[in-house]
Amino acid sequence: MTTKSEAQDFKLSFDHNAIQVKDLTESSNFYLNILGLEEIENKTEKSHIRWFSMGGDTSIHVIENKLHKVPDVKGVHFALRANDLDAFIAHLKKNNIYFESWPGEPKVTNSRPDGIRQVYLQDPNGYWIEVNGE
Repeated sequence: MTTKSEAQDFKLSFDHNAIQVKDLTESSNFYLNILGLEEIENKTEKSHIRWFSMGGDTSIHVIENKLHKVPDVKGVHFALRANDLDAFIAHLKKNNIYFESWPGEPKVTNSRPDGIRQVYLQDPNGYWIEVNGE
C-alpha cells in the first residue's frame, strides 16, 4: 500500500469538471448569464464543447450530448462561493430562477454547520449547484 509521503510526490489538485447537456446553447447561456462564469478557450476545438472558468486554473467543460440523462440527486452537485449571497439571490429572483435550501424549502437559504449560508439550484439539464456565501 502507498504511504502518504509517497502520495505527496505527485500532489494532485482540482483541474476541471465536465458535464453533458442536451442543449449546448441553452446551458452555455445559463453558465454565462445566470452564474456569470467567463467563457475561456475550448482547447479541444470541438463545436459541441464549451469551456468556462471556475476561477484560477479550474474550469467546467459543457459537452452537448442530446441522449444524456442527468440523475436528479441533490447530494451529487458542485459548489460555488458568492462574495454576496444576497445579491446572487436577488439576481436569481430577477431572472425567475428557482432555488431552495438543502432541505428543499423554496426560495430560502439554510446554514451549514459552520454558519455559512447557502442555496441550491439546478441548471437547465437538472445538475444541482450549491452556492455558498462568505
